[in-house]
Amino acid sequence: MAKYKSLFDVQGTLGEVTFYKGEDGQYVRRKGGVSKNRILKDPNFERTRENLSEFGKAATSGKLMRRAINSLMLDAKDSRVTSRLTKVLNQVKNEDITSARGQRNVATGLANPLGRARLKGFNFNAKSELDTLLMAQYTLDSATGEIVISDLIPNQQISTPEGATHLSFSAGFLNLDLATETKDLQLSNVVNLPINGVASTVTLTPAVPAVGTGQSYYVLKVAFFQEINGIQYPLKNGAFNALQLIELL
Repeated sequence: MAKYKSLFDVQGTLGEVTFYKGEDGQYVRRKGGVSKNRILKDPNFERTRENLSEFGKAATSGKLMRRAINSLMLDAKDSRVTSRLTKVLNQVKNEDITSARGQRNVATGLANPLGRARLKGFNFNAKSELDTLLMAQYTLDSATGEIVISDLIPNQQISTPEGATHLSFSAGFLNLDLATETKDLQLSNVVNLPINGVASTVTLTPAVPAVGTGQSYYVLKVAFFQEINGIQYPLKNGAFNALQLIELL
């Protein structure tokens, strides 16, 4: 794969060369490759079929996760979150040490502490990572999903984007069983604060603990706003909002 510079915006296939546009610019690659029919039937591609099967399972698991927290993700994600999450879940799948090759899956990988460690800390918006943005300690009660940030001073402990006057905190407690595709998401209250030097304690408590089988996911979100004439507007449509999977049990 190579980038190209041109006076013309070319997309499509010309002879044996394909031009296409990606997020980081224009690319060019040669057309061709092994036919789909050969990959599906040729014994020489058995390993390839196994890899494709496992990758497909990882992609499906990522889709289930994103849909489960879609209400939080709507304004706290980047354009590559799908591919980034699939890549991480494909690594989680590798921690499935019981299933046969071609049958390894994310659900079994997450049963392994090493698999959970690979996913913990995932940021759904890579352009605004929570650990870079929030410079304050917080505690999590895994039984209730409650998150507490004590004595937070916004203008000292938050890396604030230009133009923001206020920020809000919210949290989610999710139980998700990837094997059965069942989920239960419980959202916390939303705490909105002006970005000033006043210290306050932020307490985010889901209405009830999430229930069900599978894994328990805990996410923390920070969103920024700009106040104009007494009304708070999302800052640049959420481009600076952060959403992180802070714990996974």
